[in-house]
Amino acid sequence: MAEIKIEKKKPVWPWIVALLLIAAIVYYVFFRNEETQGETKAPIENTTSADSTSVDSKSIDSTSN
Repeated sequence: MAEIKIEKKKPVWPWIVALLLIAAIVYYVFFRNEETQGETKAPIENTTSADSTSVDSKSIDSTSN
């Protein structure tokens, strides 16, 4: 009689885990970039004023007295 070789199937679950991991990384990267871009679109306010130099000169004058 002829010998018939039977090969066992390779497990599928490592491929499923790998695909889920890749999908999670892609999901994280895209949504993380959306959040950081939203924060940078806000206008930056200038909190310094032109009078700051005069304030400094007054504080220098008061320390020398």
